[in-house]
Amino acid sequence: MSRTAPMTAARHALELSREQILAHRRHVQALDERLPPGPESLRRAAWAGLQDSMPRAALLSIHARVADTPPDILDDSSLAQVWGPRFSAYVVAERDRAPFTLGRFPDDARGRRVALETAAAIERQLGGRRMGYGELGRELGVHGNSFRYATTTGTVAIHWEGARQPEIWTVPAPDIEPGEARLELARRFLHVFGPTTPAALAKWAGIGPAEARGAFEALADQLTEVRTPIGDAAILAPDEAAFRAAAGPPAAARLLPSGDTYYLLWGTDRELLVPEPDRRDSLWTSRVWPGAVLAGGEIVGVWRRSDSEVSVEPWRRLSAAERDAIEAEAASLPLPGLRRAIGLRWST
Repeated sequence: MSRTAPMTAARHALELSREQILAHRRHVQALDERLPPGPESLRRAAWAGLQDSMPRAALLSIHARVADTPPDILDDSSLAQVWGPRFSAYVVAERDRAPFTLGRFPDDARGRRVALETAAAIERQLGGRRMGYGELGRELGVHGNSFRYATTTGTVAIHWEGARQPEIWTVPAPDIEPGEARLELARRFLHVFGPTTPAALAKWAGIGPAEARGAFEALADQLTEVRTPIGDAAILAPDEAAFRAAAGPPAAARLLPSGDTYYLLWGTDRELLVPEPDRRDSLWTSRVWPGAVLAGGEIVGVWRRSDSEVSVEPWRRLSAAERDAIEAEAASLPLPGLRRAIGLRWST
């Protein structure tokens, strides 16, 4: 988040500690206590979308938040896959496609033209069919990655399993204006990532700084200005009571996959979550991020997986209870197609 105050209107300044901020984020993301199975729980787990750029990432993000998650949960009819923020693969609630797609429709004329023309070309070529985006790209004589620009029209759907190229098809345009969809995207970002700023919204959503500032300005009467250990920011006014409330007990352990919402952060937001620079470097690497080990409300290490073996690299000496909880989490990962039980190896 920016160290400068971005707000144009505020009710009052509220002082929030690191502990209050992280407790709120864990609570709204259901990381302290798993939700019961069901479509409403899946929707809450995916309130700010679940990045799925790494195979099985969204599955494991859901498992960290919803009890009894089966290996095939991404086939649930209440969920959908889209090219969402930053044109990354995302899992969202089916009923929430619009904020993550149309909510990022560009303001500039050229950006809108590219999005609309690309969407129109896809619809004409598919003619109601579903097709691998590589095959569609060959038919149209373009690289399949260019189809991502059409996602901001809200008319492109995808299905991706990680090992294959995404399948692509078209859907009816959402019955909402792009501006309203963007405000809903901003509200979700504020709820899940707050306290936050327009600059952080722009980075996360992959929209322009002016577009992000405009969203905050339009929501000004719904925001409360706050002071945090890393600078001034804003929260949704209805969330103030939750920030002030006493935190519940954190979960013993969660294994968050690469790119999980809880640590999908940039800039000084990373300093708030992980104060130690060397530990930040091992979590937010220059290439594919490892998973994060969450224990007792703090990130205490990183983890990686190769087939059925999970490797955990702790950042400090863990208690026997913490190790047992982490081992239980690893054993419970609902990964499909494994030929043997998951084993955990501790690395130093």
